[in-house]
Parts: sequence; structure tokens; C-alpha cells
Amino acid sequence: MKHQQLIDFLHNKGISNAATIEHICSFFSFEKAKSKTILVDYNAVSDCYYFINSGAIRLFTINKEGIETSRYFAFEGNFVTALPSFIDQKPAEEFMQTIENCELLKISRNDFYTLVKNVSGFAKIYTEILELGFITAQKRIYGFQGFDALEKVQWIIKNQPQLILRVSNKMVASYLGISPSTLSRIKAKL
Repeated sequence: MKHQQLIDFLHNKGISNAATIEHICSFFSFEKAKSKTILVDYNAVSDCYYFINSGAIRLFTINKEGIETSRYFAFEGNFVTALPSFIDQKPAEEFMQTIENCELLKISRNDFYTLVKNVSGFAKIYTEILELGFITAQKRIYGFQGFDALEKVQWIIKNQPQLILRVSNKMVASYLGISPSTLSRIKAKL
């Protein structure tokens, strides 16, 4: 069943009524995306949310010199979108790209907010998504201040081990603000 992981997610969040779950799932369409597919372009407005059944997605920017900086990674069992753009309906000013082949459940912005408005359990999930995103961003920003490269890598291993296991050194290094060669040296020593 294409919605099973979402159903499990909803159960884990306290939504157990079968009719409510069926109602929520009816808003999501299934799609596959190959690795390196751009789901949200830099100048585009994010008009949908994705639930990841399998695979991984990253949000990143590219500076004038062509250097990529990864901002966020999402893996199966999680929701992801270019959130500021999704909320304010302005250009994303970042890219959202699959970094593995993905199976996704997609919901439009209008349908997402319909669920937030009409299904109390879904409103709670949205609040949790926003809070988790804020906390993760804060921990990364403040946690990295004053950290040297080794401490940053140790933080990732402790707090986001999937990054080290599933994401390329180049992408992880851009997330940490260090060079890929520095990351490789540190990983070899650990």
C-alpha cells in the first residue's frame, strides 16, 4: 500500500480513527522521483508538501561562485518542503532536490491547509513539524558557533547519523561549513 508509511506516521502521532486516516490519505498522491530531481526550483514558489516514503531530499542554495550550501536533509517517514516559500508564497530562494531515488506522497498547499484547519490531529502534526524545524535549525546554528571541524562532525554523528551514512561527503561538508577533504580526514580518524 502506497500510503502505509503515512498511515504508520499518523498512528504514531495519535491519529487512530480509520475514517480520519482514510480522509487524510485521500489528499495525497503518490509519485516517484529519480535521484537529483529538482522538486522546488530557486525562483519557484513551493506549492506542495511531500511525505517521504523512501529516499532522501535536501534543501540547498548556490552562491555566485557556484558553491552549494546544504541547509536541511529529510529522510523517509518525514514531511519536507521549502517551508518559508510554502508559508508566504514567495520564491523559495533555495532548491529542494532528491538525493536518492524517492517514493513520495504529495499534497497541495490548499489541501494541506484544509487538513490543518479541519482535522485537529493534523493541525497538531503541523505544529510539531514547525517546532522540530525550528529546534533543528537553532541547534545547528548555535551548536556550530565556536565548534571546530572535529566537533561539528561529532555533533552530526550524535544528532543526525543518517547524514554520515547516506549523504555524500560533499553535501555533508557543505552542511557543516567545512571542506570535503577535511571531512574525509576527520571521518578516517574516527
